[in-house]
Amino acid sequence: MLKGNRVIAISNFIADHIVNTYQHFDSSKLITIPRGVDLDSFDPALISGSRIIELAKKWRLPDGVPIIMMPGRLARWKGHVVLIEALAKMENTNNLCMILGRSKGNESYRREIEKLARSFNLETRIRFVDHESDMPAAYMLADVVVSASTNPEAFGRVTAEAQAMGRPVIASGHGGSRETLLPGKTGWLVKPGDPLALASAIDEALGIDGWKREVLAARASRHVAKNFSLSGMCDATLKVYSDLLKEAANKE
Repeated sequence: MLKGNRVIAISNFIADHIVNTYQHFDSSKLITIPRGVDLDSFDPALISGSRIIELAKKWRLPDGVPIIMMPGRLARWKGHVVLIEALAKMENTNNLCMILGRSKGNESYRREIEKLARSFNLETRIRFVDHESDMPAAYMLADVVVSASTNPEAFGRVTAEAQAMGRPVIASGHGGSRETLLPGKTGWLVKPGDPLALASAIDEALGIDGWKREVLAARASRHVAKNFSLSGMCDATLKVYSDLLKEAANKE
């Protein structure tokens, strides 16, 4: 990877990792191009009410109950344990947590976190969805989206997608999420692996009123559209190739 004429990092976090890990690397070859969100799909204005209602029926969601959502594959470092422990510490218990992610290949881990949920008597507040293809509609059902990774995310697709959909986001304060989320403006960054901090942030997110929620939603959507769009990522990547071709032509 380091032998390329250009090396593209998907976040400043990854760029710093490359520079710090490979001391011999020529950092002038390095360029950061963040991953992009497909705004032709992840746009609240494009999600019909019927899609949202259909998904709510499919999941058998109760009316009027706030939804906490954690999308992402079932892997230990994604922080499901932290979230479950946080749910047990929350002041507001009138909510439902939807954990979305494939359990194939991780069945033993799913059984472990289900057992943990039962130990806190949270069976009625947590539901698991093995797979959901309509993630834009899924995000629209969420009152708050959580990314509780205990290891740093290289970029953090969930954090960016959820903001694009205007959802309040709570993410662990390390890795790529520190670049994609604006603390206090589009969501909250919390200490990684800290259930109490996560519980407090979820309580705060669920407690914001309608006007503040609308302001946050609009700000989050604009933030992603400006900085983390798929079209912007493609344009920046194509420019790298174009520049390399020009350099090669000038050397001939």
